[in-house]
This record gives sequence, structure tokens and C-alpha cells, in this order.
Amino acid sequence: MSTHHVKEGAAGFPPSSILNPQSSTAVVFAYHNVGVRCLSVLLAHGVDVKLVVTHTDNPNENIWFDSVAELAALHGIPVITPANPNESVVVEQIRALQPDFFFSFYYREMLKAPLLAIPHRGALNMHGSLLPKYRGRVPVNWAIIKGETETGSTLHYMTEKPDNGDIVAQQAVPILPDDTALQVFQKVTVAAEIALNNVLPALLAGRARAVKQDLSLGAYFGGRNAADGVIDWQQSAVQIHNLIRAVAPPYPGAATQLMGRPMRILQTLVTKCRASKDKPAFYVKEGRAYAICGEGVLRVLRFELDGAELSAEEFAGRYGVQRFEFNC
Repeated sequence: MSTHHVKEGAAGFPPSSILNPQSSTAVVFAYHNVGVRCLSVLLAHGVDVKLVVTHTDNPNENIWFDSVAELAALHGIPVITPANPNESVVVEQIRALQPDFFFSFYYREMLKAPLLAIPHRGALNMHGSLLPKYRGRVPVNWAIIKGETETGSTLHYMTEKPDNGDIVAQQAVPILPDDTALQVFQKVTVAAEIALNNVLPALLAGRARAVKQDLSLGAYFGGRNAADGVIDWQQSAVQIHNLIRAVAPPYPGAATQLMGRPMRILQTLVTKCRASKDKPAFYVKEGRAYAICGEGVLRVLRFELDGAELSAEEFAGRYGVQRFEFNC
């Protein structure tokens, strides 16, 4: 793992001799656990947070994470939840605060030029990857799907183009072969807290120098939806295992069909078994469930059929131990 943070004065900012870190003000755009932990870091360092801009929780979304709004309320910080932060009335409300900094921590809306021009000393975003890798949406899930063994968090200056501004701090964490997206996201949250905590004194004192990204070393990735979690059983066991752990609960889970019924595969292990050229199929042997893939075999630790989670023994008791081909 590595830690990188800024060293000397940032071009265009006032010299550190006329800055008072204790009087730095900020408007914070934040959501999710990263938002909670990074807002906590700002408060611990004495940043005067004038306003928190967050999201109203979507009732159709599985809200398994902590609340930025609750943390802000605990500290008496005003909170707004605009559908579009770039609306003129919101821009003017924020402009009137004359903040030194913007900080964006897992906020889901892009900030446009009129907003980004407001903070005197820059607008910074915490992204959940080791930029320039995995710019864009859901970087933790994409990193797992692509079989990465490392990811992390990156604090960078915001521009109108997503995730391409100069890097201020970066903290890496490992991705182990069986880590789920939730487990990696928890590590990335800690990485964000460490990166921000390490660099914030230099940033507030005006000694922070950002490093330009080489965008050729990474790529942009878009968002994902439930349809992207449908398993292609012609892929290898490793590829399918990576998808399953990347979308495991609290995310929607990897989907397939068995005996014409909806099935979710929730947890797997890659085995050393070599399958014959049989079609992809599900079966139970000696009390354990397995899935034959396009190449290799997965042990299926947890699965649901028709919305109900079953053990391997329960499945065998109801349906037998013969092989059942997947319907998709």
C-alpha cells in the first residue's frame, strides 16, 4: 500500500504566511459513509463548515449506510438537499457564504462551472479509486469486476470533467480474492479518511501542491444497473466469481435462472476442479453446491431460488442431486 500527498505551495493560492488554518471555511457536498467519515475529519481539524449539501434518501434504494445529514445536525451545521445543486438559487445561496473550499465526498451530482468558481481556494473531490484508474461511476464495483488486487481513494481538484483534476492525496488498499464490494468499500472509506486526514493540515496552510493526472493510464466507467448483474455462464469461474462478489448484498446480487425460476448467487469460491465440456449447470454433491462455468467450477456458498435462500442440503432434499442446467 502507498500514501501520496502534496508537498509545497499550490500555484495561485495565497502564501501560507497569511493563511490561518483554523479560520478556513468550507461548503461540503457529501453522502454515504465516505461523506460521514470525511466530514468528521474536516470537523476534527477545525474547518468551519458553513453548509452541507446532501441527498434525500431514495425510498426505493437499500439505505445501508450512515447519514451525512444526521452528522451535520449533530454539529448544528445547516443542511440542504436540492435536486439540482447547480440551480441559480442554490448557487447564489452558496456564493453568499464565500467559502474558502468546496469538498465533495461521494456526492452524486456533478458541480458545474458557476459553482466551481465560488470557493476562493479550490474545490476538491474524494474519489473511490486510485486515479487515473476507474474514473466515473461505481469505481469499487468496477475494480472488483475487472479483477484488480488494489484500489483506494484519491483526493483531487474538481473540474467540469469528472475525476480528471490534479491529485492532492491518495491512499491504496488491497482487494483480496474473495472480498465483496461491501468489504472493499469499507476499506476505501478508511482510505479516504486517512488520505484526507494526512493532507488536510498542508492543504489548509497553503502548502499543498497537486500532481497532474496522466489520463492515459486509466479509463472512464459508467454506472451499473440490475441487468448488468446477470451472469454469463460461458465466462470463466474467475470472471463469474468477480461479478458475484462485486454485486453481492447490500448490492442487488448476481442473477440467473434455474428450472425456469429466478435465482441469485450471493457468495462463491473458485475451486481447483476442472469441468468437462458439459453445459453450465448447478448441482449438489456431498452437501455442497457447485456451478459449472464456461471454464472451471465455482463452489456456491450462498444462493436464493424464487426469492428464498436455501442451503445446499435443502436444495438437494427438494430437487435431488442431478445437474440442472442454467436457463441463461
